[in-house]
Amino acid sequence: MVAILFSISSCQKVLDKKDLSSLDGDLIFSDSTLAFFNLSFVYDQNLPAWFGNTGGAINGNGTFSDEAQGTHLFFQGQVISTTVGDFGTGLSNSNTWGKIRKINEFIRDIKKGTLPEATKNKMLAEAMFFRAFRYFDLVRLYGGVPLVLEPMDPIGAENKESNMLPRNSTAECIAQIVSDLDFGIQNLPGRYSSNADWGRITRGAAAAFKGRVLLTYASPQFNPSDSQARWQAAYDANLNAKTLLDAAGFGLNTSYSNLWFQEVNNPEAVLITGYNTKNGDVSKKNNTYDLQTRPTYLSSGNGGSNAPTWDFVSDYPMKDGKKPGVSTTYPYDVKLFYKNRDPRFDQTIAYNGATWPILGNANYRLWTYYTSTNNGSTWTSFETNASNTGFYLRKAVSPTITVDLLPNSGTDWIELRYAEVLLNLAESAAGINRTSQGEEAYQGLIALRKRAGIDPGADGMYGLTPGLQRSGLLEAILYERKIELAFEGKRFWDLRRWKKFESVLNGKKRTALRVKLKTGAGMPTPAEFLNTRNNLDLDNVYTSFFEFEIQDKDGANINWKPEYYFFAIPDNAINNNKKLIQNNTWGGAFNPLN
Repeated sequence: MVAILFSISSCQKVLDKKDLSSLDGDLIFSDSTLAFFNLSFVYDQNLPAWFGNTGGAINGNGTFSDEAQGTHLFFQGQVISTTVGDFGTGLSNSNTWGKIRKINEFIRDIKKGTLPEATKNKMLAEAMFFRAFRYFDLVRLYGGVPLVLEPMDPIGAENKESNMLPRNSTAECIAQIVSDLDFGIQNLPGRYSSNADWGRITRGAAAAFKGRVLLTYASPQFNPSDSQARWQAAYDANLNAKTLLDAAGFGLNTSYSNLWFQEVNNPEAVLITGYNTKNGDVSKKNNTYDLQTRPTYLSSGNGGSNAPTWDFVSDYPMKDGKKPGVSTTYPYDVKLFYKNRDPRFDQTIAYNGATWPILGNANYRLWTYYTSTNNGSTWTSFETNASNTGFYLRKAVSPTITVDLLPNSGTDWIELRYAEVLLNLAESAAGINRTSQGEEAYQGLIALRKRAGIDPGADGMYGLTPGLQRSGLLEAILYERKIELAFEGKRFWDLRRWKKFESVLNGKKRTALRVKLKTGAGMPTPAEFLNTRNNLDLDNVYTSFFEFEIQDKDGANINWKPEYYFFAIPDNAINNNKKLIQNNTWGGAFNPLN
């Protein structure tokens, strides 16, 4: 929910004179404070949670990509027509159509109110942003869906029949999403003057989200014929978003690692879900991200989730921006995999022996090695429930919060960062062949790598290959997104919109790195090593005292199927509405590419 505090005195003229149980809509939507209480409910219902999760079948914590390991039907080739049930049919405020209904009710009622036109249009724009947000969530899953822009009357057989709408084309849905967002660009402020309004949708947020929508629509999932008109529309939208955000004072935060902890007026936070429990007050809105992500033994037995895979860890660039094995300045040694990496590596990945400021201890050393095995299957460690991949995710994990406050902590979720705007602009620029080193494709990557702390190199290219043409530059941008936006709920959607699951993951198994303490003559006992490990040189520890084993974490090879690029409309939705037609990749006649 948007972290905004209201003074009750601002609406005493209403509250003192009316029976609250009988307040009518005209009165509510003619008082700005009461109207905003209703708008706040729309925010609370629709702002995404951590990893961008919107309450549906897709979990953005990395298990649906190469970031983290986790079993799912997506990767087992066992998706059926009921697997992705986000379409929804029940009369519930918690499903997509229930949320769209509430948004449409707000839009209808605010239009009838007597608020000043500018106030009314601003609130309308905020609600329409979330309608666009919800429809985009549906379209990227299924393709075109019925466009419902007015609240439906559910009472009576006649209304039930008229409420059964056919699917609009994907193109019609995208046009409506863009129309809603354009209204926001026209009617929302570039920035709110009061800190109490931090988190409300701005003109730049609407423009940036439009850029994300049109970039998706230009990508191979929706654009197999590579229409340049779509790439041009995406470029125009993302350039406008950057221009508006720049004018309003948004930009890259100076710190990649600390950007998650600036609570108000964070220049990088374009679209944010505010969690206002920073002091353990259980009456406020919190989340479980920090509690679940840090090691189990540092979170009262609740952590260890979101563990990065060895595949993902090993793909980080070196400090000169070149991939491991390509860099000549920093030769890569798998035994010292952590050395001389892109600084974002240490700010995202916690590995065995790493110094990880946490629980207020700036010099804490993380250990997640094993001391013995039992027939190669049961692993023993000193730390309780050590990471099952050999790594922990440290991005956005607070370095200062104490264990007693963890259950009610709440780091803000940034759904759309200024960094993504630069990447969206870079990709759409490359899509229309703006590939010179002075244009947006290269410049966006350079800005992010410079902020990260990568070596500029003699050519000032921060490890980027000069002179890349369209295809090579698009690949470089997708790689940069993988690193910059790691574990931010973007990797699954990037692989899907670029139709890369088959080439990146199919036929493979995600892996873990097991680090084991050596035993035998000349080696310290586990107890002896435990007593000295924090004072030892890490490079010497890795080369002298540890041995490694790469372990399969998937069992069977990953088997993503082509029909998953547009999921099936769930059976219960089709049974509920005879006018819905199934996608053509699932036995129906509806073409989601139209």
